[in-house]
Amino acid sequence: MNISELLKQPRQMNAGCAAPFLEGFATELASVGHTSLTINEYLTSAIHFGGWLEAKGVTFADTNEETIRKFGMHRCKCPGGRTHKGVSRAYTARVQRFANYLRQQGAVKALANSTTETPALLVAFRDWLLRHRGLATITVERHEHLIMRMLPSLGTNTSTYSAASVRSVILDQIRNCRPAHAKTIVGALRIYLRFLATNGACHPGLDHMLPTVAEWKLSSLPKYLNSDHVVRLIDSCSKKEPQGFRDRAIVLLLLRLALRAGDIVNMRLTDIDWLDGTLLVRGKGRRDVCLPLPRMPETPFWTTSRVRVRRSRSTKSFCV
Repeated sequence: MNISELLKQPRQMNAGCAAPFLEGFATELASVGHTSLTINEYLTSAIHFGGWLEAKGVTFADTNEETIRKFGMHRCKCPGGRTHKGVSRAYTARVQRFANYLRQQGAVKALANSTTETPALLVAFRDWLLRHRGLATITVERHEHLIMRMLPSLGTNTSTYSAASVRSVILDQIRNCRPAHAKTIVGALRIYLRFLATNGACHPGLDHMLPTVAEWKLSSLPKYLNSDHVVRLIDSCSKKEPQGFRDRAIVLLLLRLALRAGDIVNMRLTDIDWLDGTLLVRGKGRRDVCLPLPRMPETPFWTTSRVRVRRSRSTKSFCV
């Protein structure tokens, strides 16, 4: 992959103050295995952000989380012939990653200090999720972020929460959201209300007052992967690069042990006991499971039977 060729591609937008950092940003993305197509998408978002800042008269030194939020909400009239008037969440997420890179380079200093002080009740909520619910850190941080965003509308006096008030807040939050994201927002508020009711901070049963978001997740996926599809999936992993061997190992774990994506992400080499032939899997809810390490047979099992798709509730992907 040639970074210089990506940077020389003709672009209609002016990079503005982002221009000096594009090469380093692209190099960092390439170092973690991103493809040229993905890097180009990140560069496009970074260039758009830099041009938008320059048009607003804002420098990187004055950039913070609020700046990125405003960028994500702006009705785009920036030069460059973009067909979309709005900025998607994925687009804003790429800009957030670019801002994190700028902070590492010392160009954005306000980003780390821009967060407001976390209320004591929210700190207790975070501790409750970690200690008593056993949620993963990334899930806890997502819930905390969503609740923090709703607190100005909910108010600080939890004893005044009512069915009408929480429904009004949640309906306002999920308006114009896609079903998957709306379900996440409703779920975060529901578990927060349960926490408050458990501690006597609000009326019990308010979590039942929240609406249910209809979504038929993964409904278009086939119930089975036939043997040809499985073989093609395995053969798609390159055997010439370390990343290809890694991808092949992940695919085989999905096929042979039907693990979740999060189970594989948290896996370490020390979890494999070669002498006993076992594999330690750290599952949801801090439950560890020791599974037998399968031995690859001479005739792979997927050539004689169909592989059932297991729809995972814990991830947006699917396992087989």
